[in-house]
Amino acid sequence: MNDDADLQPRVAAEYLALADALTPATDDDWDTPSLCEGWRIREVIAHLTMPSRYDQDAFMAELAQREFDFGRLSNDIAARDAELPTAQLLADLRADVLLQWAPPEGGYHGALNHVVIHGLDVSVPLGLPHRPDDEAIRTVLDGLTAGGVHAHFGTTVEGRRLEASDLDWSFGSGEAFRAPAADIALALAGRRLPAGHTDSRPL
Repeated sequence: MNDDADLQPRVAAEYLALADALTPATDDDWDTPSLCEGWRIREVIAHLTMPSRYDQDAFMAELAQREFDFGRLSNDIAARDAELPTAQLLADLRADVLLQWAPPEGGYHGALNHVVIHGLDVSVPLGLPHRPDDEAIRTVLDGLTAGGVHAHFGTTVEGRRLEASDLDWSFGSGEAFRAPAADIALALAGRRLPAGHTDSRPL
């Protein structure tokens, strides 16, 4: 059992808020490039909602077919399932199995990182008002910095002081990187921020 089960309601709330934000989106919106290189909005949501459609056995079978290459699996399923009707992808975002899901090794901290970062991957390019709850983004920022998760994305916080302009949160010391909390999370996750989001040197 995960020892961070108290985060599950926050994870569920982020999925539901993202689904609500995307409900009015047009087909053209769904075809908009996301902040995930090479993926449109629909590929990101197809990837994010995999647990709604694949139980553990189905997931492992798909993984075995690809010689246990998770990157290949993610790209293949995102491309394939992006062709599903948008109504189904929205329903999958709201599916109880997804709201309860956590990656085996990441727990609900991992699930929260997953939905927050990918939620921003789609909401920022679409200009949606959707932003993570303050406590959700604070938890994600703590995991990306103090928890060292940023290293997975090839970014570094060494010699930098990160300062959220819209939240009482900061980390580190050195040259300042000041931006809204959501933008800091995206930068730590290796995303290229759109012009005008910060004047600071990239991480």
